[in-house]
Formats: sequence, C-alpha cells, structure tokens
Amino acid sequence: MIEITNLHKEFDDITALESVTACIEEGHVYGLIGTNGAGKSTLLRTIAGIYRPDRGNVKVDGEEVYENTELKAKIFYISDDQFFLSGSTPQVMADHYKTYYPGFDTERFEKLLGILGLDKNRKISTFSKGMKKQLSVVIGICVGSKYLLCDETFDGLDPVMRQAVKRLFVDEMDKRDFTPVIASHNLRELEDICEHVGLLHKGGVVFSKDLDEMKLGVYKIQFVPGADTDKKSMMSAFDVLTSSLTGSLITMTVRASREEIESKMLEFSPVFWEILPLSLEEIFINETEVLGYDFTDLTV
Repeated sequence: MIEITNLHKEFDDITALESVTACIEEGHVYGLIGTNGAGKSTLLRTIAGIYRPDRGNVKVDGEEVYENTELKAKIFYISDDQFFLSGSTPQVMADHYKTYYPGFDTERFEKLLGILGLDKNRKISTFSKGMKKQLSVVIGICVGSKYLLCDETFDGLDPVMRQAVKRLFVDEMDKRDFTPVIASHNLRELEDICEHVGLLHKGGVVFSKDLDEMKLGVYKIQFVPGADTDKKSMMSAFDVLTSSLTGSLITMTVRASREEIESKMLEFSPVFWEILPLSLEEIFINETEVLGYDFTDLTV
C-alpha cells in the first residue's frame, strides 16, 4: 500500500504539491488524473523516492521511501520522457537495470521485445517515440517491481498498442503482486482499466474514489416523451444533474436508484427510454460540479 499524508513539495517559489493525502491500495489499477501542471509528475517522483518531501510523508508498505534503497527496489518509475543511457540498446538497458532489480526476468524481456518487434541490439536513439514508450513498459514489467508508476505512458502509442499495454498490466496483476499507478491528463485513456481514480488539481487531490462507488446512484437516461406528456413536468420529477435535447430525444444525468428511474418512466409512459452507463468523463464532471470545481478543460 502507498500512503501519502499531507505531502507538500516546493521548487523555489512554486508550490508543486500542497497537503496531498491519498491511499493507493494494492492489487488495483490506480489512475491519477490532472491537467498539465497539476503536480502528477512531482507526485509520482516523490512516491518513487526521487524527491524528498518538504513536509508530510510518503510510505510504501509502511516505510518512508526517500533514501530507502531496499524499498525502492519495489518501485519502478516510467517518466513521460524516459531516460536511456547514451548510445544504449535495449539489451544494455536490461543489463543496467538487473543491477538494481535482481528479479529482472530476462526470458520474458526477450519474448516481449520479439512480440513487439523491437530489436534488442538496435540503438534506442533510432527508436520512434512510440517504440521508446513500448520499451519503457517492457522494462517496467520485467524488472519485477511490486509498484509500477507510469507518467503519461499511453502518450505516443497508437490505439492498438495502448490496448496491448493495458492487457499486459492486467495479465501481470493476475500472475503476481503488482500495482500500476497511471498518471494521465486524458480521462478516456484510463476508463477501461482503472478501478480507483484520484483527481489532482493545482497541487492538491480534489478527491480519490472507487469508480464503482462513484457510479452508484448516478445514471444517464435517454427518452422520448409521449405526445401528451409535459416535458418540464417529467424532467422535474428527477434530480437532474445535466440535460440536453436533440430533436425529441432528451438525455439526462440524474441522481436516483435504478428502481426509482424505472418506476417513474413507467409512470410517464415515454415512447422510448433506456438507462445508459456513465463514462469516466461524465462521472468526473458530475463529481467536480458538486464540489464547485470547473474541469471542462480536463475532459479532452
């Protein structure tokens, strides 16, 4: 478990993190959402023990991580622009990381490189951005760390490769004690993999919640009222969070139980109606509006 308590980090006169408190449970994919400059990279680097907290603390499995060499062997950090040794090849980088991660799986490393079509003896400087991202993920998987911290890992990957990386993470979680923490400014990238999500804004965590819990009691419904039905009366029967009208089709996000929605729809007898699943983007918009925040620039 990663426990972050009242974490504060400054760089000169810039406050990067302010009173951040969060808990990242083991065995789940944790998504860290935030706009550029929200503090995601600083938070990940502090969790990895690269930065020393100015105030507060970060504990991994009950121990403070900064200058804790043994504990750092449980963590691998993939930055947005991953560092590779000058003139190195994938094989050279694998040999390099073996000195820090004794559990490095060489056989799997070579197998994954082959599947992805990455030459282990080719200079990384000749790789495209997407190929470098793929290599970073392969190394992150094969070092065998318990926690994998990913900063904008999907940026630069094509759609097929993004799904392949997500499958890699899920497969790894099935095989061993493995917890990925994925930071992104793009909600849609995390929608189909994250179970728990934290929203970081201006250096602070606005909230950190389980996605399934966030979905409880909030639904999106679409319906076409009957010719004799008063639209306003029908809509006022619900606790409406958002609504839109396209021709005769009304779409609403409401706070209610599924049973309440079904009961009211049967009462009003619309021509057509259905209950739709909420997207991660819609969940965050609803949650942040309740808190008084405007994150419309986040949902891109």
